Amino acid sequence: MNKELYITNLLNKIADNPQKALKHEDNSIYPSAFNCLLGLVNYINGDFNSALMNFEDAKIFLETSNDNSDKILYEFLLGYLNYSENNNIYSLHYNNAKRYATKHNSENFLREITEIMNRIPNGSMYISAIKKDPLLALVKIGQAVAAEKNIDKLMQTIAEETKEAIQADRCTVFLYDKETDELWSKVALGLGSTELRFKADQGLAGHAFQTGETINIKDAYSDSRFNKNIDKETGYKTKTILCMPIKNINQETIGVFQVLNKMTGCFTEEDEDLLVTIGSSAGISLENATLFERQNELLKEQKIVFDSFISTLAASIDARDKITSGHSTRVRMYATLIAQEFNMSEKDIEIIQKAAALHDIGKIGIRDSVLQKEGKLTPEEYQHIQQHVEITHNILEKIHMSDEFKLITEIACSHHEKYDGTGYYRHLKGEEIPFGGRILAVSDVFDAITSKRHYRDKMPIVKVISILIGDSGTHFDKNVVDKFLSIKLDKITEVFLTENHLLLKQEDKELLSQYTLLDLYNKINAGSDSELVDKFNFYYMGTLVNATQA
Repeated sequence: MNKELYITNLLNKIADNPQKALKHEDNSIYPSAFNCLLGLVNYINGDFNSALMNFEDAKIFLETSNDNSDKILYEFLLGYLNYSENNNIYSLHYNNAKRYATKHNSENFLREITEIMNRIPNGSMYISAIKKDPLLALVKIGQAVAAEKNIDKLMQTIAEETKEAIQADRCTVFLYDKETDELWSKVALGLGSTELRFKADQGLAGHAFQTGETINIKDAYSDSRFNKNIDKETGYKTKTILCMPIKNINQETIGVFQVLNKMTGCFTEEDEDLLVTIGSSAGISLENATLFERQNELLKEQKIVFDSFISTLAASIDARDKITSGHSTRVRMYATLIAQEFNMSEKDIEIIQKAAALHDIGKIGIRDSVLQKEGKLTPEEYQHIQQHVEITHNILEKIHMSDEFKLITEIACSHHEKYDGTGYYRHLKGEEIPFGGRILAVSDVFDAITSKRHYRDKMPIVKVISILIGDSGTHFDKNVVDKFLSIKLDKITEVFLTENHLLLKQEDKELLSQYTLLDLYNKINAGSDSELVDKFNFYYMGTLVNATQA
């Protein structure tokens, strides 16, 4: 019996009777697959700890066998467990399973186990979630945008992922041809190599292009704007249709996204919202292709796309974690100031900036109950939230980056390492920690303790600086702390302004630009220059603070 048949047979037994399944099965034939399935049985039957041990064993066997069907099953069922435990990382595991299946022509196997899982407790909800999960679609599309240089392959990927995410039967990408004033199909799933062309004011796609409006039609043939000739040409029967304009970075309409025949009823507002997000990536991608074909400037525009992708991922964390909203932006600004104090090159500064923007992306995989908890975390919750660093590494390493940006991943996932080796998640020490990671460590902590939370106020600046100095050489690289403390106060204040929305007066800027953080610390401790302290704290705390309390 081949492995795929072995797996599907046992999975069917589990679906039929999870209480009795696998009790008399031989686990020596395919140990990795068997342990995955046994883990599934134990989880269904409420033995979570045994399930985790089963998956750990499966991982060990997987490392020695390295079989593709084992990989697919392992990642697929890990996705199921994480979904059932309300961990958003489930979509990343499923993404891995699908990637393995696609790479090794095992889509049928993945489809079979997906169908069987529909009969397993909570399985149908999991399958529904991975089909609809916008994060999954955006991660895949983001990976393609960052990695794929061939525009045809890129748009093919975007169209396929859009079709799956929205659960449509077909997806077509139309581009505008200025020379002929026509819309033509760059990607038309289901049409093979057939190219569609029509005047840019014809049909529902033409209407979306001309008006810039989203069109959501429940019955295409009842709408007078629908071009029935396309169905005649292709032999296809359009029922529901969703059309959305594709815009470039300058908000100029350059094409139309069209999805046809929702598999489950009609297209929803959620489908529209998802298509807007995907359409933004598509628009930038198309702009890149146009420039590449006409001006040979693809690398420049890919950077724009990559930056846009990074901004989108960073914004997604801010949107989910309201408590620390704006944190990644401020960390990026502090890290930039430190890098400039070291006179680092523009390229090295850019790498640190991107790493700073992405350093907390792993919070995607952290439970909302932990991420948004008010007050102190339990030891178990603290251990869980520490996983965001490893998740950050797992996400970023799957995004293809050019050689010049490969350090981004290592820097981003080392911001919780400590100089004395007591940090996490890899327990790096001293010079083992990437230099950019040592910069992020200072920037991250400084922002955390100088930002207001719903459960505490900002920490007095003198205490903040005391912590940095006191932890210099243990938590932090002393050289980085020294450079940070040498930054002029007006530059630090400008970062504060992104949070409190005050305006820095010119006369205050002139005063603050004469002193550093270390100068401020020394003056507070000496009880001198209350004007400087008062001015700084006005922008820091949003009010005047007594120098002795600052």
